[in-house]
Amino acid sequence: MPTIHVEMFAGRTVEQKRALAAALTEACVKAIGATPESVDVIFRDVERHDWATAGQLWSDKAAA
Repeated sequence: MPTIHVEMFAGRTVEQKRALAAALTEACVKAIGATPESVDVIFRDVERHDWATAGQLWSDKAAA
């Protein structure tokens, strides 16, 4: 049973998450022969001030 954890910046719509969940599920079906019912996708929305790359918060990058 594959479980896929997706962390991304907050702000995606439910429709976008629905489409991504469907695409990830289909990829697991094709790549590893999983059944759609066995694939779980967990979304975690992360605020830009809670994510840093190269020591810089993404909220600071957006302000620059």
